[in-house]
Amino acid sequence: MELIKTQIPEVVILKPRVFDDARGYFFESYSQRDLNQLMQRDIQFVQDNESRSARGVMRGLHFQRPPFTQAKLVRCVEGAVLDVAVDIRRGSPTYGHHVAVELTADNHLQFFVPRGFAHGFAVLSETAVFQYKCDNYYAPQADGGISLLDPALGIDWRIDPSTAILSEKDTRHPLLEQFESPFIYGEF
Repeated sequence: MELIKTQIPEVVILKPRVFDDARGYFFESYSQRDLNQLMQRDIQFVQDNESRSARGVMRGLHFQRPPFTQAKLVRCVEGAVLDVAVDIRRGSPTYGHHVAVELTADNHLQFFVPRGFAHGFAVLSETAVFQYKCDNYYAPQADGGISLLDPALGIDWRIDPSTAILSEKDTRHPLLEQFESPFIYGEF
């Protein structure tokens, strides 16, 4: 597996080694040992989640408040999504900046979203099946979010936000400038 750095050092893309032949392909989608070696720290995932969404669905930008904060390892196993991580750590030199990557069933890329980042995605294909591993259990009382439509974030979602399909909850998240982050740079 190859680790691809992004403009925010803690956010990385993982590219597996894919073996193709006449029968199809094979790759190791997850190895605890390899991930910890690449990340140079111990990450223990405890929960796997999966969603299926139609074209134009946007989900996010979500996070879990301390002490239930989560790191995520995400991938798209059917279709294509634009996946985004936004730095919401107070005091971070990249606060409010984001990394966006297209994850598809064909490119097999995985995206590591650390604790202290808000996460969301937009579905670019007719449908998409999205899977992610979390290093902490979901706690509904710790749910948080910032608006994925905040123009100050400068995210090109590659779909028209005026026709996007959002949950009612996701339409109520505050803009970044109205948001009091519970995360402090250097805590995680």
